Parts: sequence; structure tokens; C-alpha cells
Amino acid sequence: MLEIQKLYKKYGSLVAVDGISFQANQGKIFGLLGPNGAGKTTTMRMILNIIKPTSGEILFDNNKSLNDLYNLVGYLPEERGLYRNSDVIDLIVYLASLKGMKKKEAKNQALNWLDRLGIKHLANHKISELSKGNQQKVQFITAVIHNPIILILDEPFTGLDPINQQEIKNLILELAALNKVLILSTHQMDIAEKLCSEIFLINKGKEVCSGELSEIKKNFGGQHIKIGFEGGSNFIKDDKNILQYEIFSNYAELQLNSLIKPSDFLKSIIDKTTITHFSIIEPSLNKIFIDLVNKTSEKIL
Repeated sequence: MLEIQKLYKKYGSLVAVDGISFQANQGKIFGLLGPNGAGKTTTMRMILNIIKPTSGEILFDNNKSLNDLYNLVGYLPEERGLYRNSDVIDLIVYLASLKGMKKKEAKNQALNWLDRLGIKHLANHKISELSKGNQQKVQFITAVIHNPIILILDEPFTGLDPINQQEIKNLILELAALNKVLILSTHQMDIAEKLCSEIFLINKGKEVCSGELSEIKKNFGGQHIKIGFEGGSNFIKDDKNILQYEIFSNYAELQLNSLIKPSDFLKSIIDKTTITHFSIIEPSLNKIFIDLVNKTSEKIL
């Protein structure tokens, strides 16, 4: 268990992280989420000992010092940090050696990972010759090659097409199943929703909400429905029973006033349009994210 206790970071008069606390457990993917400038990267860098907190503690299994564990931590930063003029295999082996791996073992593992990610044929190419997606694969390998027990992934899907995104998602799930502490930060809420069982949402350095994703959805409240229809959408825009809505090409997602039942709402619109689909849905993580960030930003202003 990785535990963050009242973590606080201040730069002059700017408070980047404001007394946040959470714990990330082994075998689960923990989502550290928030808009740009929320304090996510600062938090990750404090966990990694890249920067020192102004106050607060970072514990692993109740150990007050992580100094002996940093070789067992893997980190994939959002900004690509690869030496562009290095050969792929040489770079991976070098970075693995900084984590205490022997050169022979590192090379064998590097070739295994390159093969698994479908880029073994690029082992002797320079980083600069690789596509952005393949550079991201190399960076992923450098984060996991030393078999870390704590893995921090900051926007791991950057530059990847849908097929390679799925490949990395599968690997992340496999790593979580190996009982690792895994922290994922991403702006892609659909991916976070599929992968994370627990989340911590931060905005302006402060906690907005945290906990099991299923419980957060349950407590978010409101009656949310998805409706498919043919024709215009004015019947949605003019309906006072609808609190919020998002209209797409041939369907809409709505939040109803708590005073009306979904079945009664359906009866009220049945003569106004042609209904092709009607279902009750739980709010998406993307919806929760936008609503909560907007609310906290308004309070701060």
C-alpha cells in the first residue's frame, strides 16, 4: 500500500498541492485525475522524490522512508524523455542499469519486451527514427523492464492508435494482476473508467472527490438516461424536466429532474418524436469529471 498523508507543496505564494491524502493499494489501478494545472504531476514527482514536499508524508507499507525502494519504482512521464540519438536497445539497457539491472539481463528483457510490443525489428534503430507511437512503446518498456512494485504512468496512451492503446491497456491490467501498486494519470476519461477501480480527482491542488469509482457513480445522484431518436432535438431543449443534456448525431444523454420518473418522462415525449432507444444509464466518469471540476472552479473564483 502506498499512502499519501496531508501532502502539501508551495512555490512562493503558489500552493500547487494543498494537503491531499489518499492510498493506492496493490492489485488495483488507482486513477489520479484532474484538469491541466490541477497538481497531478507535482504529486507524482513528490512520490518519486524528484521534488520535496513542503509538508506531509509518503509511506509504503507504513515505512516512513522510500529511499530504499526507488529502484523498485517505475515511472512513465507525460513528456517524452528519450535520448533521440541513441539506439533503442542501448537506451533501454542503459536506463535499466540505472535501476540496478545487469547488462545481460537488461538486454534479454529489452528484446522480450520489444518483441511483445511488435517493435523488435527496431531494436538497432535510433529513437529519432521511430514514430511517436513507437517512441511511446519504448518509453513504456523503460518504465516496466525492471519489474517495479510501484508503477506510475502519466498519460501512457499518448501518440498511440486505437490498436496499440488496447495493447497497452491489456499490459496495464496484467501488471495490476501481478499485485503491483499502479497509479494512472490520464485525461482520457473513457480509458480511466474502464481501467480504474479507485480514483482521486484533484483541482487547483485540492481534493474534489475520491474513492471507489462504483460508489462515486452511485453517490453522484440524478436520473440519467440515454435516448435515441429520429428528427430534430427541440423537444429536448424545451423540456423543463431535463436538467442537463448532451446531444449527439442521433441520440442524447439526459439528466432528469428528480421529481419525474423515467417512465413518465418517456410517456411525455412519445408523441413529440420517434424513439429508437431508451435506457437508464449511470453517469459516465467524463460527466462526473466535468461537473465536479466546473463546480469547484466556480467556488474558487
